[in-house]
Amino acid sequence: MKKKISSLPFRGTAEQEAALLKVIDENKADKSNLMVVMQKAQDIYGYLPMEVQNMIAEGMDVPLEKVYGVSTFYAQFSLSPKGKYNISVCLGTACYVKGSGDIFDKISEKLGIGADECTADGKYSLTACRCIGACGLAPVLTVNDDVYGRLTVDDVDGILEKYAD
Repeated sequence: MKKKISSLPFRGTAEQEAALLKVIDENKADKSNLMVVMQKAQDIYGYLPMEVQNMIAEGMDVPLEKVYGVSTFYAQFSLSPKGKYNISVCLGTACYVKGSGDIFDKISEKLGIGADECTADGKYSLTACRCIGACGLAPVLTVNDDVYGRLTVDDVDGILEKYAD
């Protein structure tokens, strides 16, 4: 699945930038630490917007294309911000044949966002994943660490209401 770059404006703080520059400075002598720097940058910002990727590329003296390539190749990296409540709908085979595609579409419609997007208020993000290893509960979705299984489209409203705070 191609990762989508967020359409939300990047809003980093001076503290985050200082923390990232410190990490870069500690690792710039060894280019093999690129992934370590990227992981720490994601810990600092919650995701890897292009502005952060550019800071890493310049600070580590590696091409931006390399940073971007690593960030899009490895599933652990996110190019879009995650909401307070990250909803992940399994679209693996077992879940999909039992209706997870319709569940995903209903959540997308209710929140007004698509895959790998975040609501403007930062409350919800939506992810399509391939398998979470709970095939016996298909179809399955997670909201942060909460797992919901044996779902129907009719369950979506109730689940979203639990996170309406």
